[in-house]
Amino acid sequence: MNLQTTTLNNGIKMPVLGYGVFRVENGAELAEAVKTAIKKGYRSIDTAQIYGNEEMVGQGIKEAIAEGLVTREELFITSKVWNAGLNYEAALAAYDDSLSKMGLDYLDLYLIHWPGHDQYLDAYKALETIYKEGRVRSIGVSNFQVHHLENLLKETEIKPVINQIEFHPRLTQQEVRNYCMEHDIQVEAWSPLMNGELLKDETIQSIAAKHNKTAAQIVLKWDLQHQVVTIPKTMTESRMEENINVFDFELTTEEMAQIDGLNENFRCGPNPDEFNF
Repeated sequence: MNLQTTTLNNGIKMPVLGYGVFRVENGAELAEAVKTAIKKGYRSIDTAQIYGNEEMVGQGIKEAIAEGLVTREELFITSKVWNAGLNYEAALAAYDDSLSKMGLDYLDLYLIHWPGHDQYLDAYKALETIYKEGRVRSIGVSNFQVHHLENLLKETEIKPVINQIEFHPRLTQQEVRNYCMEHDIQVEAWSPLMNGELLKDETIQSIAAKHNKTAAQIVLKWDLQHQVVTIPKTMTESRMEENINVFDFELTTEEMAQIDGLNENFRCGPNPDEFNF
């Protein structure tokens, strides 16, 4: 399967649908799941320092490459620096640590995981250094609100390619998405299925029935039609297949509006302005 891609503001192409591993234990089961996801056609894998599972993500990638399923160049690997002790030197060290744990020479995307309390400028300057040295293909941020992005663009040289945010039908983050669109920053969704809670929604189920698709497929397609990159997590092979099989139908304008109407500004995760590290 040839996954659709989006071109980031530095010219790098990124798959619009990837595989997330948030809250997955760092064990052999995860390495196998990463390898299975690659076998099923996933080329983008998203992890983070705080997930504590970079080793097994790297192991799965290594095995997939060794078995000839994929080359490293065909993959798009993301990790994120955590906020504890976040400063220039710590961010540089964290990047090297992530590479070491994953057994990789470079990452395709490295993000600041949360803005925290104005600690992010020093850390982002470290990401700029890594980027200028050619050691990472692209850099970005996660969970940044408009005021964080405004400050970042004013105080740094290299525009982030991505802002990865909590995004799902109950939290549409229109203001942040509008700002990112205006400034050519790609929005990426974490928790697109709201930990599975959205799958019971009657509106989504009704639209799914019309298309002979599952509720998860409808939500992921809604992401993609909003030009939002999405990274659903699952450890189940059948769901991996289901999640990636969303390129053979389109939601109507009316259906998109119906799903948009589910917005309640409801967060599963922390509010970036209140999250105390």
